[in-house]
Amino acid sequence: MRGALPRQKRRIWSYEASDFFENGRLLLCLEVRKSNVFEAVKQSVTTRQAAEHYGIRVNRNGMCVCPFHNDKNPSMKADKRFHCFGCQADGDVIDFTARLFGLNSKEAALKLAEDFSVSFDAKGHDPLRRRSVKQKISEELRFRQAEQKCFRVLSDYYHLLGQWKNEYAPEQDEEQWHPLFVEALQKQNYIGYLLDVLLSGTMEEKAAIVAEQGKEVIRIEQRISEFAASRPAGRHERSGLARTGTDCR
Repeated sequence: MRGALPRQKRRIWSYEASDFFENGRLLLCLEVRKSNVFEAVKQSVTTRQAAEHYGIRVNRNGMCVCPFHNDKNPSMKADKRFHCFGCQADGDVIDFTARLFGLNSKEAALKLAEDFSVSFDAKGHDPLRRRSVKQKISEELRFRQAEQKCFRVLSDYYHLLGQWKNEYAPEQDEEQWHPLFVEALQKQNYIGYLLDVLLSGTMEEKAAIVAEQGKEVIRIEQRISEFAASRPAGRHERSGLARTGTDCR
């Protein structure tokens, strides 16, 4: 060797190694370099992951209904960051969480770290206060989220009723009516009325529907999921219906 290299600290990935050798012995004293909570969260959690974790449905194209304005169709792109093409809300995962729950940036970062088990250097950070998230969400935001869910579920149900009305319509006068056709006749107009109110009604009318239809919306959402899982066939199943002697009229 031309000469001993000076001993120096070297960074190996996310570690720092002190002196590797001392008095002919190999030292294995590695220190993990921990990021602060902001860096750790941004590196570990995407806005899409946070949105889905907090109950916002994101489609496979990364689009979702914006929780920050009266959005009826998906207008927010949620990926590593988020951007709404409707209200122009924009930012990273911490900005998203802060705005969603009415928190400041530090509180949002600490919440994300806790919810996603992100480790960070806690020096200088007070523990996240244990408080109900519901107390931090504004009444307006909570109502908007409930209204959007109500509109989404009722809209899905309205289109499903239209599908049933066409697919299961009797071809002959003496043909027995399929239960899904009957359900479509009974409910499609009323569901359409509810959707019209949610689109163009007053705040009082919208609030009344959200409050009155809450349990029904949950039931309908479950029914849609069950129907999607079973996927009954169309007309060719009616021979089985006729054999059972079922008459829904």
